[in-house]
Amino acid sequence: MFFTHLVTSFIVSTITIIVILLSRKLFSKQLSAKWQYNLWFLLFIALTLPFIPKQLFHIENQFHFHQSNKSGDASMSTAAGNHSISVNEMQDFIIPVNHLNLEFLNVGVASVWIAGMFVMAVLYLYAAFKLRKIKKTTTDLNNQDILQLFERCKRHLHLSKPLIVGESPLVNSPMTFGLLKTYVVLPVQLDEKMSMQDIEYIFMHELHHYKYKDIATNYLMVILQILYWFHPLVWIAFQKMRLDREIACDIAVLNSLDEQCHAEYGNAIINFAAISSQSKEFALANHFNGPKKQMKKRIEKIASFTTESKWMKLKSISIFTVISVFVASQVPFISAMAITDDRYDFSNDNTVYEDLSAYFDEFDGSFVLYDMEADQYRIYNEDKSTLRVSPDSTYKIYSALIGLESDVITSDHSTMKWNGKNYPYESWNRDQNLSSAMRHSVSWYFQELSERIPRETIQAYLQQMDYGNKDLSGGSDFWLESSLKISPVEQVQLLVAFYTNQFGFEDSNIQTVKNSLIVEEDDGYRLSGKTGTGNVNGKNSNGWFIGYVEDRDNTYFFATTIQNEDNSLGSKAAEITLSILKDKGIY
Repeated sequence: MFFTHLVTSFIVSTITIIVILLSRKLFSKQLSAKWQYNLWFLLFIALTLPFIPKQLFHIENQFHFHQSNKSGDASMSTAAGNHSISVNEMQDFIIPVNHLNLEFLNVGVASVWIAGMFVMAVLYLYAAFKLRKIKKTTTDLNNQDILQLFERCKRHLHLSKPLIVGESPLVNSPMTFGLLKTYVVLPVQLDEKMSMQDIEYIFMHELHHYKYKDIATNYLMVILQILYWFHPLVWIAFQKMRLDREIACDIAVLNSLDEQCHAEYGNAIINFAAISSQSKEFALANHFNGPKKQMKKRIEKIASFTTESKWMKLKSISIFTVISVFVASQVPFISAMAITDDRYDFSNDNTVYEDLSAYFDEFDGSFVLYDMEADQYRIYNEDKSTLRVSPDSTYKIYSALIGLESDVITSDHSTMKWNGKNYPYESWNRDQNLSSAMRHSVSWYFQELSERIPRETIQAYLQQMDYGNKDLSGGSDFWLESSLKISPVEQVQLLVAFYTNQFGFEDSNIQTVKNSLIVEEDDGYRLSGKTGTGNVNGKNSNGWFIGYVEDRDNTYFFATTIQNEDNSLGSKAAEITLSILKDKGIY
């Protein structure tokens, strides 16, 4: 959900900014100017993390190997007989669930965010347009002494790439801009207002911006500012980052000068501030001049400058490393919030993906079949096969098993008294045992069963069975279009584990649940299964049929899920399943 994604990015960015601001304050004497500025690049990482494609958080899942078989090869056919089981015998009984539709919130938030980005993009495009006008009005310098001074400064900083230096009537402060073709632009007639020594210091400052790739940093800041236009702390952080960058650039200049020149460099900044009005900010350019408060801070730092000692450098790197680890530690949180657990990571070499769309007609769904003897999966709709949705009544298989394992019910004593409430299905309005409750999908029976088992016990069993997302946060009916979700592939894998009792449960309890799932036995074949229907706000939007077919030599496990707006019944999923099984010669 987009709203969740936005909240994730807001939380991560807020925490990171607060940590950086506190670190700068607490360790102001232990962090050099360079490393105070470098801390902000950790914010770049934190701001980018929520927008990294979720697949990259699970790289190992990008290399699934599988066979493809679009022809729907039926090589697993058996000599199955003709079965005339009625779909009505597997009619699922539906309990409607009413949910507040929050899609409007998702769409609304996304619309506002996109609109804000559009406005910000327009403003930055306008700024880029003004820079282009500056570029067009930039003329070559006629003063050869200044040109030679510029080249000497380049050589001093070991810069060899050609740069364009000129002057423009549209600027009142020296600035540097341009990624592919870099311009260093001075106000017109600067040589008449300032000494050559002061101009040399200006060049040194602007060339240090170029040397340390501050122009590229500007573009990154603009992109992130557009994405996070709604976040006031991001605006504050980038404002402080620009100040830290100017201070770091000043310190870099001082480090490249002789000690006796340090005071002259500070005086050059003061001299220029005295003759120039405050320049307009261009987000894509670096400015020599700035707001008075910023200029004052820069002068203070220059006045207190001392060469960075090895001990100061070691402390700075150590603090930076600790905060880097903190930023990296947010990845699990981002993975949990941004990625969520709506997918199951499935990889099996012996898998055939086939096209069974003809069976699904108007439904969006998936079919998963596992051949135990061949140890082979056959899957229709790879994407949907790993998408987790509510299990609805199919969860009752495992609810019954948990009840038996918890001794809330037993094989011989599973009857629960009818509470006297009139339900829409006549078969519900009587006492129920496990067999009848499973056959008629009596929801009140399983709700009562769930209430008799401590929630932490249910959670422990779901963890032991590795049931879907194992999320019980959705209240008493967590399996009915609520928090608990599972994918078709997981349904099949769970059925295999249940059938072979890989859970280590009592064999008698496994057999009791197996007996309750039998739909039909005929001529050496046995069909067992459970339907499920999800009804939200009066619409049947999710249908399940899961189970297995046993013959004399093999067992086939299957799970079918279907979704559409209002006709996704468990009985319809069963009808589709039986058609596929029949055509494959399995049942």
